[in-house]
Amino acid sequence: MASKKPKPPNPVIADNKKAAFNYFFEERFEAGMVLQGWEVKALRAGKAQLTDGYVLIRNGELYVIGCQINPLGTASTHVRPDAARTKKLLLHQAEIQRLIGKVEQKGYTLVPLNLHWKNGRAKCEIALAKGKAQHDKRDTIKEREGKREVERAMKQRHR
Repeated sequence: MASKKPKPPNPVIADNKKAAFNYFFEERFEAGMVLQGWEVKALRAGKAQLTDGYVLIRNGELYVIGCQINPLGTASTHVRPDAARTKKLLLHQAEIQRLIGKVEQKGYTLVPLNLHWKNGRAKCEIALAKGKAQHDKRDTIKEREGKREVERAMKQRHR
């Protein structure tokens, strides 16, 4: 009887927490990524950052720009790793066309939310998003602080 490999406890590689603060999400999509070998190894080591990333549409294709994948120190000598390389996203053509139509509307943009593993492949979750106004951001902060206060009060009460 062959033993199965244990699944990783957290398949999420990197999160873009800043995106939830700056945008309202309309729709979410899961896209594949075209990666090089050294990038996959670096993702397995958790060396990715999405904070400044955004999705751009060029020639009817989606690209994620600003996603940092830092190379490992043991990267091979014949490959020149570029941490900020533009990566192509893979989606069905019908989804891409629909996204192009939505993004051309005023105020909509595409934002990468997270990088995660699915069936051994790296995937990027992107969202069709609309920017928040300053007062919406303040509301988000107030709501977060209110939840924190309630948690503290509940914790104090149960002591």
